[in-house]
Amino acid sequence: MATHTRTKQHPHDDAPDTADAFRRLATLPAGPERDALRDEIVEAWLPMADRLAGRFRSRGESFEDLRQVAALGLVKAVDRYDPELGNAFESYAVPTVTGEIKRHFRDHMWTLHVPRRVQDLRNRVRCASQDLSQTISGRRPTIAEIAEHARMSEEDVKAGLEALESFTALSLDAELPGSEDGYSLSDALGSVDPALDTVVDRESVKARLAALPERERAILYMRFFGDMTQSRIAEELGISQMHVSRLISRSCGRVREQVMRDVA
Repeated sequence: MATHTRTKQHPHDDAPDTADAFRRLATLPAGPERDALRDEIVEAWLPMADRLAGRFRSRGESFEDLRQVAALGLVKAVDRYDPELGNAFESYAVPTVTGEIKRHFRDHMWTLHVPRRVQDLRNRVRCASQDLSQTISGRRPTIAEIAEHARMSEEDVKAGLEALESFTALSLDAELPGSEDGYSLSDALGSVDPALDTVVDRESVKARLAALPERERAILYMRFFGDMTQSRIAEELGISQMHVSRLISRSCGRVREQVMRDVA
């Protein structure tokens, strides 16, 4: 005969009375009957899990996802709870479910990696700011006020405030605040200048070019800086085009070999 959980209301809570069901669950062997009773207990406590999830609904995660995480924490609490220890189930389940939700935020919701200590500072600063906002009107609480209220140093408060801005990252394509022309963060980022490689190469060959014979330096200058054809250079110097071609190849090969030797 199936055993159903009772729904007797506690004086200060709407938690179901599942004490007898937990004691029976502990005596049942693995099988369909135990699984059915376990599912019944979980279902009876789901409203509590939903309420715990609701405490975190303003932190950037969808409520449905939070409900699923809280339900997972509830299942873990049901599986691990030992009624023989004498503690009420809710005293064990509440920190278990809450811890599962906080773990979800810590492991999955931070866009940037933030140390655990800084995450804790962030939570303390956030809670202190919320408390102070109820007594201070017209402005945000100062760092000194937060530090005094949360019993933290001002340096820790500053770290916590910085972490408040690190929970999510701004898209590079997002329009910057105050921009009226669609100017985004990506528009302000620099890129690699291909001319830097040219500067490196130019500085590398400068000394070797200066060491070439005067006629070879003149030919290279006319060809690569004066943009003259080999035929015109030959006419200018009174030599054959073939000779100009050989001198260019020989000079470039010599400079290249010397530069590569210097690099090695």
